[in-house]
Amino acid sequence: MTGDNSKARIRVEVAYAKPCEQKILSIQVEEGTSLLEAVKQSGIQLFFPELDLDALKLGLFGKAVPKPAEQAARKGDRIEIYRALIADPKEVRKRRAAQAKQKKEVSA
Repeated sequence: MTGDNSKARIRVEVAYAKPCEQKILSIQVEEGTSLLEAVKQSGIQLFFPELDLDALKLGLFGKAVPKPAEQAARKGDRIEIYRALIADPKEVRKRRAAQAKQKKEVSA
């Protein structure tokens, strides 16, 4: 570290994926930067302008982070931007089970 009061910089990745397109950006941010601020600094919105940066659901390595504006990024973090679910996974499983049961009854 230098004597000019500048903070150390760390490297993190910001990842976002749509069904047929994904982007992982490797960036450097100041130590202590929040996860949300790191996403904003990454420029990901240039690739995905539909993202509402103030309403993002974020996670680290597959685990949701409840307060990304308050959690500091750490060296090597992969900050993931999550898309809203189109359907509730539990409801989809119930529907599939009902369809399978119905097919079984028809073929019996």
